[in-house]
Amino acid sequence: MTRTEETGRVDQRAAQPVELRRERGGGWPAVGALAAGTFTVVTSEMLPVGLLTPIGRELRISDGTAGLTVTVTGLVAAVAAPLLTLLVARRDRRAVLTVLMATLAAANLLASYAPNVVVLLVARVLVGLGMGGVWAIAAGLAVRLVPQRRVAAATSLVFSGVAAASVLGVPAGAFVGELGGWRASFAAMAAVCGAVAVAMAVLLPPLPAAGPVRLGGVLRLFRLASVRTGLLLVALLVTGHFAAYTYVRPVLEEVAGAGAGQISTLLLAFGAAGLVGNFAAGAGAARSPRGTLLLICGVLAGAVLLLPVLGHGAGVPGAAAAVAVWGLAYGGVSVSTQTWLMASAPGAREAASALFVAVFNGAIALGALTGGRAADGWGVVGVLWLGGALAAGALVTVGTGRAPGGAEEG
Repeated sequence: MTRTEETGRVDQRAAQPVELRRERGGGWPAVGALAAGTFTVVTSEMLPVGLLTPIGRELRISDGTAGLTVTVTGLVAAVAAPLLTLLVARRDRRAVLTVLMATLAAANLLASYAPNVVVLLVARVLVGLGMGGVWAIAAGLAVRLVPQRRVAAATSLVFSGVAAASVLGVPAGAFVGELGGWRASFAAMAAVCGAVAVAMAVLLPPLPAAGPVRLGGVLRLFRLASVRTGLLLVALLVTGHFAAYTYVRPVLEEVAGAGAGQISTLLLAFGAAGLVGNFAAGAGAARSPRGTLLLICGVLAGAVLLLPVLGHGAGVPGAAAAVAVWGLAYGGVSVSTQTWLMASAPGAREAASALFVAVFNGAIALGALTGGRAADGWGVVGVLWLGGALAAGALVTVGTGRAPGGAEEG
């Protein structure tokens, strides 16, 4: 406790850990800047998905080699999230986020001028560095920007950028690529990253480091049973989702007979439902992380496993229903698992966020890899069996694992 010189009263604000107190300034404009940041980093990560064919054609590489532009970014982000959190432990978070967004802008600009695949992969490594750092730091800052009663809504808004990237960012990048070529897409993304960097510099208040983040402190989080449970949930849910979702187009073509135009509509419905699920799960997880994740895991497993049944039985309408429910459930995964981890380690939010981002991005890569193996061995419907089984495993983990705090300890 400290006392002010003028009044002699206990300064409660100074007595609180830096990470737990609300900074002057900030508010919803600052939260909006963070949401723009998560939107931008996820769009940057996934941008090549809609551009693989023209990239491969111009650089004279195979589709598989072009696909490395996505894989390498996810793997680098998985490693960068915890390492960057340690390296910038004492730096003001506003300055760190601004620099990382500027790095993303430079990386996308480099990609737009890449003369060969080597330079393009270097640019994508830089995207992974920026993405891992921005996501790890931004994810836990809502509590410092708005009153406590608004933290759940603010956290949901920050994570809405992830879902919005699927609905708007990636399709917009593909559209720009159709109009001006794949290089124009990366150049446009560089401009967006630059604008977000300026917005963060202007709208975020000074955010001094919450305290030294050390490797030992990050590793000690594994001693907490609820943290281990939360990270296992992330691994199971995200691996299962991407094992199935990476191959959703051939699944919809085979089980429901969907055409190209119908698939675009179905994926748009998936993303729109994901936005709704994000905000609904954010509100629910603030009250009961375990209950919210039990619902998410059960619904996600059911939707994925029922997709081939509904697709075969009712065609495109049946598949559309399953895809929409799948999107609704998966839209709540990021915010609810992040809320679980924040509640498990309230005094080490950034360290927990770094582990969250590392496991999340590692699970994306693992999901795409295992989904490919399943598709080759069992056919495209096999990826749905794998995704559903992993979601069911997550359901068991939620029900039997240690949840954060008080009545949730179970």
